[in-house]
Amino acid sequence: MTQKRWIPLVAALSLVLGGCATTGNGVDGGSAVLPLVTPQQPDQQLEIALAKLTELLQVPDLTDDQRARFLYERAISYDRVGLRTLARIDFTRALQLRPDIPDIYNFMGIYYTQSQEFDQAYEAFDAVLELDPAYSYAYLNRGIALYYGGRPALAVSDLETFYLDDQNDPYRVIWLYLAELKTDPEGAQARLSYNRTQLEDSDWATGLVDLFLNRIEPNALLASSRQGVESQRAFAERLCEAYFYLGKKARQEGRPQEAVNLYKLALATNIYEFVEHRYALVEMREIAEEAMQSAEPAAE
Repeated sequence: MTQKRWIPLVAALSLVLGGCATTGNGVDGGSAVLPLVTPQQPDQQLEIALAKLTELLQVPDLTDDQRARFLYERAISYDRVGLRTLARIDFTRALQLRPDIPDIYNFMGIYYTQSQEFDQAYEAFDAVLELDPAYSYAYLNRGIALYYGGRPALAVSDLETFYLDDQNDPYRVIWLYLAELKTDPEGAQARLSYNRTQLEDSDWATGLVDLFLNRIEPNALLASSRQGVESQRAFAERLCEAYFYLGKKARQEGRPQEAVNLYKLALATNIYEFVEHRYALVEMREIAEEAMQSAEPAAE
């Protein structure tokens, strides 16, 4: 799932790369073909845009507004190719020049969440909503931060606000469900079933909701990811989402190693700007921490 407000002004088209498939252990424990694509690579036009923005930032007589804008654009471009440290540096510099840009606080909050600096993340998303109360995606991102930060009740509140803004969006349904699952598992499942009735069967992402309702088998979901796609980029985006949520389900069902493998497949797509790619590593860190904690008594 990507966020429309994150689309940079500098257009960047993805390279159309060939796909492949590998045979191995299926996500349901059996033998299956797991679809893969060649990891997406930065488009040449994006690389050129980065070079031009770097040149523009060398101009000595830029106004603060111009410099902040160019830094913001370059930061978004860095983010799209996974250079998040460089993006974070540029966003920070842009904020020093223009501390009134909500999009930048939104990005910074996401980076803080990814590095598990949750208090800073909450502050960043609070700043977004102070500057722009109608910034809907701040509720999603703050909700995710609260979810990973161990505050599920507050996460439910934010993710419900985000969900109510568009009840026909499968991704909003899923994230609300994931948060509610931590506070009221039975109620979460019942509400997920009801919210599913508001979704279009023709939307591929509705299959992701059906996954959590056990209405579709993992291998059938993966097979459906090929249907109707017109480019390898679109296919990679679907696989990034599918493998992440398959990982979430495997983790819920007590199969952490399988979940880790699925998160690795999501990361292998290189769809850096997607929520699912951003938080796959967070999920993997949590699994590693849980494994260490469970091993401590044995070590004693």
